[in-house]
Amino acid sequence: MTEIVPLSGPELVTYADELGALLVETVEAGASVGFLAPLDRGTAAEWWRVRAAAVEAGQVQVWVARDGGRVAGTIGLARAPLPNARHRAEVAKLMVRPSARGQGLGRQLLTAVERAAAEEGITLLILDTESGSPAERLYRAAGWTECGSVPDYAGDPAGVLKPTTFYYKAVGVVAEGGRG
Repeated sequence: MTEIVPLSGPELVTYADELGALLVETVEAGASVGFLAPLDRGTAAEWWRVRAAAVEAGQVQVWVARDGGRVAGTIGLARAPLPNARHRAEVAKLMVRPSARGQGLGRQLLTAVERAAAEEGITLLILDTESGSPAERLYRAAGWTECGSVPDYAGDPAGVLKPTTFYYKAVGVVAEGGRG
Protein backbone atom coordinates (compact mmCIF):
# COMPACT_ATOMS: atom_id res chain seq x y z
CA MET A 1 0.00 0.00 0.00
CA THR A 2 1.32 3.41 -0.97
CA GLU A 3 1.48 6.10 1.68
CA ILE A 4 1.98 9.77 0.78
CA VAL A 5 3.54 11.84 3.56
CA PRO A 6 4.87 15.40 3.88
CA LEU A 7 8.46 15.78 4.99
CA SER A 8 10.00 18.15 7.51
CA GLY A 9 13.43 19.62 6.74
CA PRO A 10 15.28 16.99 8.80
CA GLU A 11 13.19 14.22 7.21
CA LEU A 12 14.08 15.56 3.78
CA VAL A 13 17.76 15.23 4.67
CA THR A 14 17.09 11.66 5.83
CA TYR A 15 15.40 10.84 2.51
CA ALA A 16 17.91 12.75 0.35
CA ASP A 17 19.78 9.68 -0.88
CA GLU A 18 16.58 7.88 -1.89
CA LEU A 19 15.17 11.03 -3.48
CA GLY A 20 18.48 11.51 -5.27
CA ALA A 21 18.22 7.99 -6.69
CA LEU A 22 14.64 8.74 -7.81
CA LEU A 23 15.81 11.96 -9.47
CA VAL A 24 18.60 10.10 -11.31
CA GLU A 25 16.15 7.41 -12.51
CA THR A 26 13.69 10.06 -13.64
CA VAL A 27 16.34 11.92 -15.65
CA GLU A 28 17.68 8.67 -17.12
CA ALA A 29 14.11 7.83 -18.22
CA GLY A 30 14.04 11.09 -20.19
CA ALA A 31 11.89 13.32 -17.99
CA SER A 32 12.65 17.02 -18.15
CA VAL A 33 12.79 17.99 -14.48
CA GLY A 34 15.57 20.57 -14.65
CA PHE A 35 18.62 18.33 -14.82
CA LEU A 36 20.87 17.07 -17.58
CA ALA A 37 22.08 13.50 -18.05
CA PRO A 38 24.19 11.95 -16.87
CA LEU A 39 23.32 13.00 -13.32
CA ASP A 40 25.24 11.34 -10.51
CA ARG A 41 23.49 10.27 -7.33
CA GLY A 42 25.69 12.37 -5.06
CA THR A 43 24.83 15.58 -6.91
CA ALA A 44 21.15 14.63 -6.98
CA ALA A 45 21.07 13.83 -3.24
CA GLU A 46 22.83 17.09 -2.42
CA TRP A 47 20.23 19.02 -4.44
CA TRP A 48 17.56 17.59 -2.09
CA ARG A 49 19.60 18.29 1.07
CA VAL A 50 19.93 21.95 0.11
CA ARG A 51 16.12 22.22 -0.02
CA ALA A 52 15.77 21.24 3.65
CA ALA A 53 16.25 24.85 4.80
CA ALA A 54 13.45 26.06 2.51
CA VAL A 55 11.20 23.28 3.83
CA GLU A 56 11.94 24.28 7.42
CA ALA A 57 11.26 27.95 6.55
CA GLY A 58 7.86 27.02 5.10
CA GLN A 59 8.77 28.20 1.59
CA VAL A 60 8.62 24.72 0.09
CA GLN A 61 6.81 21.51 0.97
CA VAL A 62 7.90 18.09 -0.21
CA TRP A 63 5.87 14.88 -0.09
CA VAL A 64 7.09 11.36 -0.71
CA ALA A 65 5.11 8.34 -1.77
CA ARG A 66 6.37 5.31 0.12
CA ASP A 67 5.58 1.87 -1.20
CA GLY A 68 6.89 -1.07 0.75
CA GLY A 69 9.39 1.12 2.59
CA ARG A 70 10.83 2.49 -0.64
CA VAL A 71 10.34 5.97 -2.12
CA ALA A 72 8.22 5.47 -5.23
CA GLY A 73 7.54 9.13 -6.01
CA THR A 74 7.63 12.70 -4.85
CA ILE A 75 6.04 16.09 -5.43
CA GLY A 76 6.77 19.58 -4.21
CA LEU A 77 4.91 22.82 -3.61
CA ALA A 78 6.75 26.14 -3.71
CA ARG A 79 4.98 29.14 -2.24
CA ALA A 80 5.14 32.46 -4.04
CA PRO A 81 7.38 34.79 -2.01
CA LEU A 82 5.73 38.16 -2.67
CA PRO A 83 2.86 39.60 -0.59
CA ASN A 84 0.54 39.99 -3.59
CA ALA A 85 0.98 36.32 -4.50
CA ARG A 86 0.29 34.56 -1.21
CA HIS A 87 -2.78 32.92 -2.76
CA ARG A 88 -0.75 30.91 -5.24
CA ALA A 89 1.96 28.27 -5.32
CA GLU A 90 3.87 26.24 -7.87
CA VAL A 91 3.72 22.48 -8.11
CA ALA A 92 7.21 21.21 -8.82
CA LYS A 93 9.22 18.03 -9.25
CA LEU A 94 6.41 15.53 -9.64
CA MET A 95 8.39 12.35 -10.14
CA VAL A 96 7.37 8.70 -10.11
CA ARG A 97 9.89 5.89 -10.23
CA PRO A 98 9.80 4.45 -13.78
CA SER A 99 8.96 0.99 -12.40
CA ALA A 100 5.92 2.46 -10.57
CA ARG A 101 4.44 4.41 -13.47
CA GLY A 102 1.03 3.68 -14.94
CA GLN A 103 -0.50 2.73 -11.58
CA GLY A 104 -2.06 6.08 -10.65
CA LEU A 105 0.70 7.23 -8.31
CA GLY A 106 1.27 10.50 -10.16
CA ARG A 107 -2.43 11.29 -9.83
CA GLN A 108 -2.34 10.43 -6.11
CA LEU A 109 0.62 12.73 -5.53
CA LEU A 110 -1.03 15.54 -7.49
CA THR A 111 -4.28 15.12 -5.54
CA ALA A 112 -2.38 15.19 -2.23
CA VAL A 113 -0.64 18.46 -3.05
CA GLU A 114 -3.85 20.04 -4.38
CA ARG A 115 -5.69 19.09 -1.18
CA ALA A 116 -2.90 20.34 1.09
CA ALA A 117 -2.69 23.64 -0.81
CA ALA A 118 -6.44 24.20 -0.53
CA GLU A 119 -6.34 23.42 3.20
CA GLU A 120 -3.66 26.08 3.63
CA GLY A 121 -5.75 28.72 1.84
CA ILE A 122 -3.90 28.58 -1.46
CA THR A 123 -6.43 29.10 -4.25
CA LEU A 124 -4.30 28.95 -7.39
CA LEU A 125 -1.70 26.40 -8.43
CA ILE A 126 0.61 26.61 -11.42
CA LEU A 127 3.03 24.18 -13.01
CA ASP A 128 4.95 23.63 -16.19
CA THR A 129 6.02 20.59 -18.13
CA GLU A 130 7.74 19.72 -21.37
CA SER A 131 5.24 20.11 -24.18
CA GLY A 132 4.15 16.76 -25.55
CA SER A 133 5.37 14.83 -22.52
CA PRO A 134 3.32 12.04 -20.91
CA ALA A 135 2.83 14.35 -17.92
CA GLU A 136 0.50 16.52 -19.99
CA ARG A 137 -2.08 13.71 -20.11
CA LEU A 138 -2.01 13.48 -16.33
CA TYR A 139 -2.48 17.22 -15.83
CA ARG A 140 -5.34 17.47 -18.31
CA ALA A 141 -7.09 14.42 -16.83
CA ALA A 142 -6.72 15.97 -13.36
CA GLY A 143 -8.54 19.13 -14.44
CA TRP A 144 -5.59 21.45 -15.02
CA THR A 145 -6.00 24.17 -17.67
CA GLU A 146 -3.33 24.85 -20.26
CA CYS A 147 -2.51 28.54 -20.45
CA GLY A 148 0.26 28.64 -23.04
CA SER A 149 3.61 27.38 -24.13
CA VAL A 150 7.03 28.87 -24.64
CA PRO A 151 9.33 27.53 -27.35
CA ASP A 152 12.86 26.46 -26.37
CA TYR A 153 12.10 27.11 -22.69
CA ALA A 154 14.22 24.34 -21.16
CA GLY A 155 16.59 21.62 -22.18
CA ASP A 156 15.59 17.96 -21.93
CA PRO A 157 18.02 15.57 -20.18
CA ALA A 158 20.16 15.52 -23.36
CA GLY A 159 20.28 19.33 -23.36
CA VAL A 160 18.06 19.73 -26.43
CA LEU A 161 15.86 22.81 -26.06
CA LYS A 162 12.17 21.93 -25.95
CA PRO A 163 8.95 23.91 -25.59
CA THR A 164 7.31 24.06 -22.18
CA THR A 165 3.58 24.22 -21.53
CA PHE A 166 2.18 26.04 -18.50
CA TYR A 167 -0.93 24.95 -16.60
CA TYR A 168 -3.03 26.32 -13.75
CA LYS A 169 -5.74 25.03 -11.47
CA ALA A 170 -8.02 26.82 -9.03
CA VAL A 171 -8.28 24.98 -5.72
CA GLY A 172 -9.96 25.70 -2.40
CA VAL A 173 -12.04 28.80 -1.84
CA VAL A 174 -11.27 31.71 -4.14
CA ALA A 175 -11.19 35.04 -2.28
CA GLU A 176 -13.93 37.56 -3.03
CA GLY A 177 -12.97 39.59 -6.09
CA GLY A 178 -10.75 36.75 -7.31
CA ARG A 179 -11.36 34.41 -10.20
CA GLY A 180 -11.52 30.66 -10.26
